[in-house]
Amino acid sequence: MAEEIIKQYQSHIERELDRRLPAADLYPVDLHRAMRYAVLDGGKRIRPILVYSAGRVVGAPFKSLDGLACAVEFIHAYSLIHDDLPAMDNDDLRHGRPSCHRAFGEALAILAGDALQALAFQLLGQDVTIISNPTVRLQMLCILARAVGSLGMVGGQAVDLAAVDHELTLAELDSMHIHKTGALIRASVLLGALSQPQLEQSFLERLDHYAKCIGLAFQIRDDILNVIGDSIALGKSTGSDRALCKPTYPTLLGLDGSREHTKLLCQDALASLDIFGSEAEQLRWIARFIIERTY
Repeated sequence: MAEEIIKQYQSHIERELDRRLPAADLYPVDLHRAMRYAVLDGGKRIRPILVYSAGRVVGAPFKSLDGLACAVEFIHAYSLIHDDLPAMDNDDLRHGRPSCHRAFGEALAILAGDALQALAFQLLGQDVTIISNPTVRLQMLCILARAVGSLGMVGGQAVDLAAVDHELTLAELDSMHIHKTGALIRASVLLGALSQPQLEQSFLERLDHYAKCIGLAFQIRDDILNVIGDSIALGKSTGSDRALCKPTYPTLLGLDGSREHTKLLCQDALASLDIFGSEAEQLRWIARFIIERTY
């Protein structure tokens, strides 16, 4: 049942993203085409699905989560555009087709990423579907800004670039990816949960710990798939981490050790949801999916 609902969420978010993106024929046309290219028809939509699933746990109306779900996916798309650039990870393939900079050129790709980030914050500020008082809306803006900035995703990417050709300890590798990958996943869960402003602090802390665990597990599984995955199924290049001499979990722990690490994180994430009932079943399914996925 949870898997069927997840698929419904994916179809729904695709329509909502399309509605909130600038039209392809709106001036400046090339920029808007690049933004739509980077966002639509690709990706697992894990982050918006987490918004919806966390909102379900706290009883938030489904439609009140649309703006939040789109905002986190726009941030994610922006980050992928910039990560793929030659100055970053230099990837030519994303979602089974040329990366944004390969399709539109580096300059326009950078601008498309910048515009998507701005659009995400515009949505948080004014999207009419979001039900919250001004204090909570400001809190949401701050959570997303921190997740994106130097103490979150961008900071993690900076550490990742500096770590090339260096060995990291497990604690250092965890810390890097808690920021680079985990910060936006945690923000997605928190934004969904904050759609119910009266939520008890202990519940919010449980959901945040769940998100921290699955964020790390997601990255470890990504590292594993970069070694053993199929580039066609993944829709992106494999073997790139080794080619770039980047520190990864398989390099540090081996494949079996990395798989075991994801299992322990999944168990920890599921334990965080013990206080919730069937309303958290979608979050449980996502945790299991993350460590078992093949794409």
